[in-house]
Amino acid sequence: METAVPAKPRSDKFDRVASPWHTLVVLAAIAAMVFWGRLRADQMRAAANPDRLALYERTILFEWLTLALVLVGVWLSGFSLRTVLGNRWHSVRDFLRDAGIGLLFLVTTIVVTSILGGHGGAGDKAIQFLLPRGGVEIALWIVLSITAGICEEAVYRGYLQKQFMALTKSVPAGIVFSALVFGLAHSYQGFARASLIGVMGVMSGILAHWRRSVRPGMIAHSLQDVLGAFVRH
Repeated sequence: METAVPAKPRSDKFDRVASPWHTLVVLAAIAAMVFWGRLRADQMRAAANPDRLALYERTILFEWLTLALVLVGVWLSGFSLRTVLGNRWHSVRDFLRDAGIGLLFLVTTIVVTSILGGHGGAGDKAIQFLLPRGGVEIALWIVLSITAGICEEAVYRGYLQKQFMALTKSVPAGIVFSALVFGLAHSYQGFARASLIGVMGVMSGILAHWRRSVRPGMIAHSLQDVLGAFVRH
């Protein structure tokens, strides 16, 4: 008599959330934006009065389109969109917990980047053209910061990090490769800033893996971008 062999429980630790070809499409879209961003940054640095509003608007549009591209791929693969966006808050307590973790993480990143020399010097001079001037630009900058916090954490930590972990079968490799792409995506800000952003990407990746959620990172990322405009003026 044949005896059925129990199937070995499969861990979802390294499950892909979309097909590899979809990941290549996402990376190609990010690469196209990097190319455009570097050209645009050079033009704006040379301009006497750069059009920051247009830059903010186009960046906001690209961020949401990239997130939409990611979500479509996840949906087509049969996964819940919460795999990328994180589980929704079921209570005020859930929100406050993630907000508290996000704030503590924000303080930690500020301390780390300060130690690494992330404030002042050539790094900050390289991004002066980005910073808002006046009420309208500041208002749109806040919208851009919130957009970046939501979209970039979902794309880089919620999606790419999981994909890289699945492809490499390694948690550290997934975190590092995602952070590397994250840093390269910000290369228009100069090598020093992009390197620092890559380090912050590693930290955010560790947080997302530990919490099994990108939501604390979204809160910290949004607040850091909002505050960055005022601290560096």
